[in-house]
Amino acid sequence: MGGRTESVLIVGAGLGGLSAALRLAGAGREVTVIERAAGPGGRAGRLELDGYSFDTGPTVLTMPELIADALACVGENMTDWLDLIPLDPAYRATFADGSVIDVHTDIDAMSQEIAQTCSARDVQGYRRFVTYLRRLYDLERRRFIDQNLDSPLALVNVDAARLFAMGGLRRLSPKVAQFLKDERLQRIFSFQAMYAGLAPQDALAIYAVIAYMDTVTGVTFPRGGMHKVPLALAGAAAKHGVTFRYGTTAQTIEVTNDRASAVITTDGERLTADVIVVNADLPVAYRDLLPERHTPRRVRSLTYSPSCFLMHVGAPSAASSSSPDLAHHNISFGHEWRRTFREIIKDGRLMSDPSFLISNPTRTDPGLAPEGKQTYYVLFPTPNLTFDLDWSVLGPRYRDEVLATLDARGYTGISGDIEVERYVTPADWGASGLAAGAPFAAAHTFRQSGPLRTPTLDRRIDNLVFCGSNTQPGVGVPMVLLSGRLAAERITGVQA
Repeated sequence: MGGRTESVLIVGAGLGGLSAALRLAGAGREVTVIERAAGPGGRAGRLELDGYSFDTGPTVLTMPELIADALACVGENMTDWLDLIPLDPAYRATFADGSVIDVHTDIDAMSQEIAQTCSARDVQGYRRFVTYLRRLYDLERRRFIDQNLDSPLALVNVDAARLFAMGGLRRLSPKVAQFLKDERLQRIFSFQAMYAGLAPQDALAIYAVIAYMDTVTGVTFPRGGMHKVPLALAGAAAKHGVTFRYGTTAQTIEVTNDRASAVITTDGERLTADVIVVNADLPVAYRDLLPERHTPRRVRSLTYSPSCFLMHVGAPSAASSSSPDLAHHNISFGHEWRRTFREIIKDGRLMSDPSFLISNPTRTDPGLAPEGKQTYYVLFPTPNLTFDLDWSVLGPRYRDEVLATLDARGYTGISGDIEVERYVTPADWGASGLAAGAPFAAAHTFRQSGPLRTPTLDRRIDNLVFCGSNTQPGVGVPMVLLSGRLAAERITGVQA
């Protein structure tokens, strides 16, 4: 980036913007963060209902060393800010045939689980698969995740050849099936493709690294909820000189001579800085904050991930004694698999045989609810807003359908004893500022991955930088934290 970079204005106090703020403050920049909400977090927000506390966004925390790395930029230790509780199992998977498989991130424990629930052949396959995932992650992290990629030529190197030789550009499902023969294990280690916006049959094998983060490196939960992560990052940033202005909404980014010269707020205030970093959802930021001529063609034609219908439920009892005991994170798989992805991604229809996530945070942290009571986070994938579904009509109906599905799967305590509830539809995600109502951002298709994904530095406006899930390297808490680092490196000129 050319020109002065001493002062930086960040629009949005989501995880990406907070990661960038810490790194820039540590590098001696004068940093101001404006945020339209009353506090930090963005998608990783907090909902309080009659003594129950709910995380409104991501619930699975992996790779906490990225949080530690951001805090270390200003000399802070993560353990002084967060109390992370390891989760074991990381997930509990239930299947339509009534079987249950716990997913342990300890390799020996998971090998034993597979031996008891599947076969000795799958134990051997699992251990080979873990070795494969580690090699895959090491290659991708060094060359393709942890760097700003401005050209496909960045892929012309020895590591890219190794990645190709490992089958990284093959499809995910058949690659997983090379190692794991039990279809239930194939689902457990490939459903994460949904986070990337694709069916496992369509996703590239390189996205097996998401399963590596979820099922090998370990899953933790911050005491007090996921919202504690942005609170910690913002608290450390403020301690080290970053100015936060909450309740301040950007209306326009002023561009003069191909440089972003100021942010105009909805109150008419003009805020200037040498560099502007945008942590708002990238397609929406281009649409709402910048003149149309500045929107890149690739942004206008993005393909988006599915959306989701999310229910927050507070209840006085456990889900059910007739169903498998709930772990912290639980995945209920229906009979169908391929059809489920086809329905929500290609056909734009609701799942006819749902697979879904239930998180039960009070199992780990009872303080998130009144004494003796439970919180549930129920997520059903759905089509995004590019499909013509009227959620003003469909929302209440689907709420009832979701609860009926929980009952049918044995989770009767959730639906039968509700004290508080709130549901979020794709239309609500869209109204909150997410393009296509897609909380998982632009899909990681081949044309929207690596150097073909929108870069952190705008190519037409010299001092405009982006971070968040719609930029490189992509979606998910670890990737968003890394996007903040990549954005900061654009400004400091120094790669961490």
